[in-house]
Amino acid sequence: MQKRVLGNSGLEVSALGLGCMGISHAYNSALSTEDGVALIRQAVERGVTFFDTAEVYGPFINEEIVGAALKPVRDQVVIATKFGFKIQDGVPGGLDSRPEHIRAVAEASLKRLGIETIDLLYQHRVDPDVPIEEVAGAVKDLIAEGKVKHFGLSEPGVGTVRRAHAVQPVAAIQNEYSLWERAVEDNGILAVCEELGIGLVPYSPLGRGFLTGAIGRDTELAKNDFRANLPRFAPDALDRNLALVDLIKTVAADKGATPAQIALAWLLAKRPWIAPIPGTTKLARLEENLGAADVALGAGDLEKIDTAVAAIPIEGDRYRPEMMQVVGR
Repeated sequence: MQKRVLGNSGLEVSALGLGCMGISHAYNSALSTEDGVALIRQAVERGVTFFDTAEVYGPFINEEIVGAALKPVRDQVVIATKFGFKIQDGVPGGLDSRPEHIRAVAEASLKRLGIETIDLLYQHRVDPDVPIEEVAGAVKDLIAEGKVKHFGLSEPGVGTVRRAHAVQPVAAIQNEYSLWERAVEDNGILAVCEELGIGLVPYSPLGRGFLTGAIGRDTELAKNDFRANLPRFAPDALDRNLALVDLIKTVAADKGATPAQIALAWLLAKRPWIAPIPGTTKLARLEENLGAADVALGAGDLEKIDTAVAAIPIEGDRYRPEMMQVVGR
């Protein structure tokens, strides 16, 4: 597995990481603890060194699974987790990035993960009630104490990135980025990463499974699958958005690859400091995804793909309106 460094942070990760959320959260495909541990260890065996979790996934159980899985190889891997939500009686509520809450969450995450230091600690969503300088300062204190190594932000606005970075250097920004969600190219996030030397970690790089070609017009999502409530997965929008999948399938056929591999290879070719974190619960999909690192897309390929994608309008927002309100702050 190829390695990449997240911006100027010095934090080296596998070119493709593993987003662990789906192992126990959000989709209608949660694994048992035993099977989740097994999948993560299979990823390690195949060269993955970058694993992403959060206290809110589950809540809590995801961190426990990740910690148990990686305990034997702790010194060989990078573990990222997140703070920022209120969780009462096991139910996530609003946002909370008060410094005292950040510290409490970090301490609890360390225990669940069974580690002494969190490699990368993200603010999960920007809290408008807490100045980002206070958030960055709280993480800076945790770094000084050796409880955290690097600071990250998820779905921030450009101004927030600059203000945070001035207090504590931001190692990575985690945003949704894929062939059907390219806002970072226009809203300044990609540019500010380039300017300040910040790594970009795209989540949902496969469009929550859509870009793999596994979801079609007749696919029925389970009620407890959170995609069922997303505008882009509404039947009419889904039907129109399949034009993008058809394009990716054509490119994949030309390259002797799968649609998923093209979607991931496209991201890898965009910048050398981009490290996507596709998630899966299946070993076959894991191996398919990791094969994307061997798919070479040159400048000509990118130009052709980008031109073709630009001609396909994407139908529907990526989140419901209330969720869209907490991104880009």
